[in-house]
Amino acid sequence: MGLTARVLAVDAGNSKTDVAVVTADGEVLATARGGGFRPPAVGVERAVDALADAVARAFAAAGVTSVDHVSACLANADLPVEEEELAAALHARAWGTRVEVRNDTFAILRAGVSEPRGVAVVCGAGVNCVGMRPDGRTARFPAVGRLSGDWGGGWALAEEALWHAARAEDGRGQPTELARALPAHFGLGSMYALIEALHLRHIEPVRRHELTPVLFATAQDGDPLARSIVERQADEVVAMATVALTRLDLLAEETPVLLGGSVLAARHPQLDDRVRELLAARAPKAVPRVVTARPVLGAALLGLDRTGAAEGARERVRAHFAV
Repeated sequence: MGLTARVLAVDAGNSKTDVAVVTADGEVLATARGGGFRPPAVGVERAVDALADAVARAFAAAGVTSVDHVSACLANADLPVEEEELAAALHARAWGTRVEVRNDTFAILRAGVSEPRGVAVVCGAGVNCVGMRPDGRTARFPAVGRLSGDWGGGWALAEEALWHAARAEDGRGQPTELARALPAHFGLGSMYALIEALHLRHIEPVRRHELTPVLFATAQDGDPLARSIVERQADEVVAMATVALTRLDLLAEETPVLLGGSVLAARHPQLDDRVRELLAARAPKAVPRVVTARPVLGAALLGLDRTGAAEGARERVRAHFAV
């Protein structure tokens, strides 16, 4: 029979999974990386199967067979009912005595604060926002796309840029440099050629995300329409953050607002400056910070919070992932 560690931390995103086995005093015994976690595409059981390989490797390296607590921050756990379903699936694997599943945005939030208090907005492929207080109160959004009132993230920015560029080229919309820059990224001479290539899948649809940096570069060069799209993204980020602060009664208190995900972490000058400007106007006590720490750190800290970690444990695990 192997040893029992305190926490199994899991950060499972659409493209990769990180796991860590952590003791009660914050020592990281082992880490492992696996593939993406996509329950909507493959079903819950197959998605958890994909986690199992990374967990098995981490357990073997740590010399343990189970933990006291599984702290899992998972992509696609957007609703409480989904968290419950995923928690049941993880509990059935007997990786730990207790299992807590949260949306992966909570991992980014906890990784960026010294105590479980603040708001995080994440812009990667999509957009999400969560908030938490030390007393356990949380604020969140369904975050399942336009159905739940969301707009933004890299995918939406690319789609918006394509829409405006297509209309600029054929005369339905206002002129924009995007009509040249977007097809040029793929070595094409017109939006018509790019539309055809995407429609016929000569360019795979997943490559549309490559157009988001082109949008930001075009905005940086001063194109008014590209700049308006970036302005809209900033407004969405601040709207979500302000609502979360209000729900948690934190609007009047100095509170960290963590900005994470590939779009916000890139610190595009126009987006970053506009987010800070709007936050200063709508939530003057907010303290914006970009988070670049690995989200698995946040999952580990949430687990240590839940299990009543020893003095210094949080600092020790944070120092491990800072290396």
